[in-house]
Amino acid sequence: MADACPAASPDTHGVSDARGAREAPLPGLGGLGLDPDDLPDGLVVADENGRVTCFNAAAARITAVAPREALGRSLESALPFEDLEGRRWWPLTDPYGGLTTRIGQPERNLLLPGGREVLVSARYVRERPNGPVRRLVVQLRGTEARRRTERSHAELIATVAHELRSPLTSVKGFTATLLAKWERFTDDQKRLMLETVDADADRVTRLIAELLDISRIDSGRLEVRRQPVDVVAAVRRHIQAYTAAGQPEERFRVEVEDPLPDLWADPDKIDQVLGNLLENAVRHGAGTVTIAVSPALTKARTEGTAVTVSDEGPGIPEESMSRVFTRFWRGSKRGGTGLGLYIVKGIVEAHGGTITVERAVRGGAQFRFTLPVGAPAFLTQG
Repeated sequence: MADACPAASPDTHGVSDARGAREAPLPGLGGLGLDPDDLPDGLVVADENGRVTCFNAAAARITAVAPREALGRSLESALPFEDLEGRRWWPLTDPYGGLTTRIGQPERNLLLPGGREVLVSARYVRERPNGPVRRLVVQLRGTEARRRTERSHAELIATVAHELRSPLTSVKGFTATLLAKWERFTDDQKRLMLETVDADADRVTRLIAELLDISRIDSGRLEVRRQPVDVVAAVRRHIQAYTAAGQPEERFRVEVEDPLPDLWADPDKIDQVLGNLLENAVRHGAGTVTIAVSPALTKARTEGTAVTVSDEGPGIPEESMSRVFTRFWRGSKRGGTGLGLYIVKGIVEAHGGTITVERAVRGGAQFRFTLPVGAPAFLTQG
C-alpha cells in the first residue's frame, strides 16, 4: 500500500504509479510524518486534471477498489459513483468545470457498481479564490456505523411501541368500561379498575422519562444540578419503600464506612441510579441485598464516594458483562425495557463518575459506582 499515496514519506519527490505515470507528492501529510494509510477514513486525492494521485488503504477497504487500479486514472473511471436516483455523480457535481465559488460537497450516500454504499464528501482546493481547482480531496466512510445507529433507533421505536401498547390498552379499556357501565360496578370494583389505570399511567410516565433521559444522554445535554446529597439517607429511603411494599426488612443490609466526604450531586438523578440498581437486585437477584457506601478514589485519583449494590442471586454470565450497560440488555425475561442500566451509566458519567459490574462475593451481581465529591466551582472560588 506504500505506493498508493506518494506523500507518505517526506523525502519522496515523485512515485510511479501502477501504469508508469509519474505522480507528484501530496503536500502537507509528509511534512507531518503522517502516512495516509494510517488515516481511519478513506482518502482519495486527484490532481488538477482529475487524475487520482492518492488512494489510501482505508479507501481500498471501503470501496473494494485496489490502489493500483485507481492511481493515475480519472476519478470518474476509478470511482464511478452514482447517487440514489441513478445519476452519475462526477458529471453531476462537475468539480473542475462548475462554479468557481464552490469549495466542496457535503457528505452524502453514494453507490458504486454492484450496489456498495459509501459516504462521500469532497473538498475543492484552489490556489486563489475563484481560481481553478488544483486538487480535489475526497473523504470516504463506510456505512456500517450509520446502519448500526439506524438499527438502534429502530429497536428503540419497536421497544417503546411494545411497552406502550399494554398499559394504554389497559387504560383505554378500563376507562371506557367505567364510562359506559359506571352504575353496574361496586365501589370495590371501581377502585380496583382505577388503581390499575393509575399504575399503568405511572408505567407510561416512567417510559417517557426514560426516553427523555436517553435523548439527553445521546446528545450530551443531560444536565446535572449539584447539591449536597446524603447518599446513605437516600439508600434508606429506598429500602423503606421496599419494606412498606412487602419486602422483609432482613433482606436488606446497609454498610457505611465513616467518615464519608461531603457529596455534591444531583439528588433526583442519584435517586434514579439507586432506584434502578436496587430494583435490579430485588427483581433479578436473590437472598440478601447489600448496599455499601464508602469513601473512594475516583479514576482521576481525586476524593470520591463509592456505592456498591450486590445480591446473592445467579449473577450475570461472564460473556454478558460487557453488554450490561448497553441499550436493550435484559438480565432475564422478567420484563422491563432494557434501558435502565444504559441510563444509569449515562447519569453516573454525567457526574464525572464511573460504574462497573462484576460477580459478587456470594455469587450474585455487584454494581459499584463512584462519584467525585467536590463542590461546584462557583462555590469554591473565593
